[in-house]
Amino acid sequence: MNDLHLANKNGAAFWRALGPARGYELIERPGFLAALDPIRNGLRVVLTSDQPPAADLAELTDLLTSRAWPRVTIEDPYGVVSPPLTPARWPVMIRPAAPLPEPTVDVVHVRTEEQLAAVDKVVVEGFPLPHFQPYGSAAAVPPALLSSPGFDAYLIAVDGQWAAAGATITQDDVAGVYFVTTRPEFRGHGLARQLMYAVLRELDPLPVTLTAAAPAQHLYQSLGFTTIAESTWWSS
Repeated sequence: MNDLHLANKNGAAFWRALGPARGYELIERPGFLAALDPIRNGLRVVLTSDQPPAADLAELTDLLTSRAWPRVTIEDPYGVVSPPLTPARWPVMIRPAAPLPEPTVDVVHVRTEEQLAAVDKVVVEGFPLPHFQPYGSAAAVPPALLSSPGFDAYLIAVDGQWAAAGATITQDDVAGVYFVTTRPEFRGHGLARQLMYAVLRELDPLPVTLTAAAPAQHLYQSLGFTTIAESTWWSS
């Protein structure tokens, strides 16, 4: 399995865990995984094959057009679809296992629902995620994830306030990093780097994948991640 397939496999695993935890309907076919939420998150699709069956593409088109979704996001790392949506390209990155320094701040490995609620608040306000605001209207990182196999989350506090957070999914021979963010008032102090030090040391010796937003690409490159592909994210 090449690195892109490995990364994409983990992306599907992430939504396989997150979707049901949020109460979404999942549809999984050989060519795609879709999470359906008609109220808030809309239609979220991960293309999982570079040669999806024609029947899967037809079903995906039907999903896209059969409802008035509040949002649509289709992750296509293989360049196999061209829906009537707005494209953006994001680098898919991977890092082989390699030594890293210990973090110089306390990074909390989340164990309780209260801690996971803090992760949720940091993610909703830090990314930000407007469709989950105001905070508390629904959980972007819901408590059910604590019992999801392979899921872990992490927090950093500054002066008694939760300031940075991130999550990981581990499946088989690869791990993926998601939701790494710092609340705006705590940015510029290297908290994301310290969080990643702890996360990557925890995941060692697995290769680790992620999809990087533009502001974080330099950080991830400095941590040993390299770009293996650009995924097209189609969105409404």
